[in-house]
Amino acid sequence: MEVTKMGPNLIDFKEAKQYLKVSRSTLYRLLQTGKIPASKVGGQWRFRSERLDRWLEDQENLNKKT
Repeated sequence: MEVTKMGPNLIDFKEAKQYLKVSRSTLYRLLQTGKIPASKVGGQWRFRSERLDRWLEDQENLNKKT
């Protein structure tokens, strides 16, 4: 992943959408339900890529259990 001007592990909404390969509405839904790790800074969502990776791994593990 490319280092952005926000730092090596901090990405914005658009980058998170691209990173996860999901639609805008899907990412908003995940945020609104608190299912995805993120923080709002100055009215804008910020994500740490390593936390998104961990979240994806957790989702894979949940899917394997069902």
